[in-house]
Amino acid sequence: MERGSFGSKLGIVLATAGSAVGLGNVWRFPFMAGQNGGAAFILIYFACILLLGIPGMVSEFIVGRHSQTNAARAYTKISGRRGWGFVGVLGIITSTIILGFYAVVAGWCLQYLGVSVLGQLKGDAAFVTSYFQTFSADPVRPAVLGVVFILITHLIIVRGVQRGIERAAKLLMPLLLVLLVVIVVASCSLPGAMKGIRFLLFPDFSKVNADVVLEALGQAFFSLSLGTACLCTYASYFKRDTNLLGSATQIALLDTVIAILAGLMIFPAAFSVGVNPDSGPSLIFITLPNVFQQAFASAPQVGYVISILFYALLVFAALTSTISMHEIGTAFFHEELNMKRSHAAWILTVVCGIICVFCSLSVGNSQFSLLGQSLMDFCDMITAQVMLPMGALLTSLLIGWRVSPRLVEEEFTNWGTLPSAVFRAYLFSVRYVVPFCILLILMHQFGIV
Repeated sequence: MERGSFGSKLGIVLATAGSAVGLGNVWRFPFMAGQNGGAAFILIYFACILLLGIPGMVSEFIVGRHSQTNAARAYTKISGRRGWGFVGVLGIITSTIILGFYAVVAGWCLQYLGVSVLGQLKGDAAFVTSYFQTFSADPVRPAVLGVVFILITHLIIVRGVQRGIERAAKLLMPLLLVLLVVIVVASCSLPGAMKGIRFLLFPDFSKVNADVVLEALGQAFFSLSLGTACLCTYASYFKRDTNLLGSATQIALLDTVIAILAGLMIFPAAFSVGVNPDSGPSLIFITLPNVFQQAFASAPQVGYVISILFYALLVFAALTSTISMHEIGTAFFHEELNMKRSHAAWILTVVCGIICVFCSLSVGNSQFSLLGQSLMDFCDMITAQVMLPMGALLTSLLIGWRVSPRLVEEEFTNWGTLPSAVFRAYLFSVRYVVPFCILLILMHQFGIV
């Protein structure tokens, strides 16, 4: 069966960076940076990207490009043992669950984009809070919008790698960056915006402790989509001359720049009206609508445009992530069941649509709960705290200890055509540093350290 491939190096970077750039960049990174020492946290995060993120990305790239097949078969092929295919299957299951509940939040973004265009979010703080609570608990509309978002993703996936994924990335990622820059400029031009800039970018090392370092490690891990099998799947479409280390570095840098820009978009506007933004869905759907209204009260037309641009930005960010998560399972069913790509995509769309509906129904409804949490919160917890770290840990152990170092070096250096000066440092990191960091993250999440 003939497989697709990315048509350009730019397409590789934009598509793979798009898998990492998502809604978490907009609310999680800025809040964590602001509350954990600002620039001090950013410096620690950047060090974690170098120690954990880039080596982890390169490892998944090696698995995917060497095997040139879907995630489950790729791990079997490079290891020479069928049992290692479990790592790829784990990644496929993880990404499917994530796509299911992620689509719920993406559907919320669609709703807010629509009501922003219609100018229906105008009102005091109580109105905006009530609007979100009423909408998110509705049993029909949020679920329908989540499924609609999955169907939009489906339409892109069925077009293949170059005509679907790569073309969408080349359109969406530049648009995302342009929208970010426009809103950042508007936010930073507000009176009192400098307080927000200082809050984010001026280092406060007094807040740095072991917990902050572990939080930065976790953010680096989750921000780059390690452990989802996404990087492995996308790398299976890389051409043989793709510089794996160079691509990983560019992707990590782009992801970090977007996260910092998101902070510069949020904090100056929030501080200009005296609001200390919180994290999670309330930031995006309750706090920021109030912030934009107050910050641009003297120029409501500007506030109207900024609100539309902001939710358009969220929709684009969500879509770049859902495309990558959908492709993981689509590639698996396409190749393992030897079926048409469109039929394989429908399997993922239906399964994720079902997960999406039940996760949406669980918001504000105790009937759809598991282990004392809403189904949506449980899916978030089990993937983020267990499945993702386990996938990344097993990948590092596979590349570091199971696969022949000679094979790893050949892939790393493109068969001797690229410099090998940093290979030993990479191998040391994959063997020792990456597993150690992931174990620390796991223990921190479960309160052991």
